[in-house]
Amino acid sequence: MRLKTKYFGEIECPEEEKLHFPDGLFGFEEEKEFFLLPFEGGEGSLLCFQSAVTPGLAFVAVNPFSLKPDYAPVLAPGELKAMEVKRSEDLCFYALCVVRSPVAESTVNLRCPVAVNDQTRRAMQVILEDGGYHMHHLLSEFGREEEGTPC
Repeated sequence: MRLKTKYFGEIECPEEEKLHFPDGLFGFEEEKEFFLLPFEGGEGSLLCFQSAVTPGLAFVAVNPFSLKPDYAPVLAPGELKAMEVKRSEDLCFYALCVVRSPVAESTVNLRCPVAVNDQTRRAMQVILEDGGYHMHHLLSEFGREEEGTPC
């Protein structure tokens, strides 16, 4: 399908790569479908959740494991059931960012990641109750890490 995007202009996206958010994202509950698009030069860790319906709506995201290799999100039993998995480790996770200038003042939300079941293409934003994660981690808190996860 042809998709008008906020950051990439008009591009072609395979329909089968669309992510379905039954509950939308926090504050954007009416937006149910997104594509996860990589930024060029982001080495697969810097991404964008682009609305499939609203061209100007896109959220910058990062692979949280590229910033914090010991990141260990644990979903509640009801969330695991909704995502159709038995363990949190069976999901891919992405942290939403607020990009600022200078970039070191940008923040990463590790407390409310987006969980994606890459088999069913179902996704949801969750609030982690455990782990000591916050909604506004400064990007400058993280050292450069080379390892990450396959998701």
